Amino acid sequence: MNVKTSTLALGLVAMQVTLPLAWAVKEHREQPAGTGVAELWRNPADIQSRNLFYGPGGSKDQPRGPYTFIKEDLKGTNPKFVIRDAAGVKWKVKLGIEARPETVAARLIWSIGYYANEDYFLHDLRVSNMPAHLHRGQKLIAADGSIYNVRLKREDEKKLGDWQWRDDPFTGSREWNGLRVMMAVINNWDLKDLNNSIYERPGSERVYMVSDLGASFGSGGPRWPLWKAKGNLDYYARSKFIERENASTVDFYVPGRPQFVWLVHFRAYFQRLHLRWIGKNIPRTDARWIGDLLSRLSARQIQDAFRAAGYSTQETEAFSRIVERRIGLLTEL
Repeated sequence: MNVKTSTLALGLVAMQVTLPLAWAVKEHREQPAGTGVAELWRNPADIQSRNLFYGPGGSKDQPRGPYTFIKEDLKGTNPKFVIRDAAGVKWKVKLGIEARPETVAARLIWSIGYYANEDYFLHDLRVSNMPAHLHRGQKLIAADGSIYNVRLKREDEKKLGDWQWRDDPFTGSREWNGLRVMMAVINNWDLKDLNNSIYERPGSERVYMVSDLGASFGSGGPRWPLWKAKGNLDYYARSKFIERENASTVDFYVPGRPQFVWLVHFRAYFQRLHLRWIGKNIPRTDARWIGDLLSRLSARQIQDAFRAAGYSTQETEAFSRIVERRIGLLTEL
């Protein structure tokens, strides 16, 4: 074995040991217990007036300090913990590269009638009663206790379980197809069923949503290192959108094929290949319907979604131009 081959083999073995095991697409199944009406989408008659800076919760629901640490959340691949604000509301704090793109994605999804969590982005968070050491994300906490660039998600909703893309009450509907299109618009490639949630809302409604949108606005599929795949303007700009189209259907690139480096997690690699169908064979009329809804948003509204996530003026304008181009392509179908 030559030196280059030996180095490559050792590198692959090291990655197999050190990459997060959560990359395996391990599906979790919970059966929803609610009996209310199931909803995926609700007609948004007020698209032009929706405030994308504050999002679904508006300014009235935004978190307000002081904040108190409750517990660490060790689920998933990103460091998270739960806090309580001055009003007694619980929030899940997400640190790391997903905080910004998830804040934007939730606002765009919500703006055209899909359900989304109440997410807010904070540049600087200070929390009392923090433990001396977190299991994950300790390096993201400054020496003075400041925590920068975090997403807060409201935690007082009742979660009933998860839902599956291939087995839900909406499969084949215009709204279901439209949600698949939206995942391509924002380049959300992490579409395993575990990221889909069912919540119970007042009035016993069961609302279905994609509740983890952090793998958005980067590359069209899993890449290494992960900073290229999430919230990365350069890779979002370079990524392809529509793969092919015919008289009746359209295929999107997202979710894209994982890089071959992910073969170190052999089973997860092929499971992610099997998610690619989510972006394929979508009726042109349903894709155009989403484009028509999105076209009601002003350039200012789209920019507000990125401003809400703390992107700079230059980044906000660049990201927004890409979104607007994609909307234009959808309306032309």
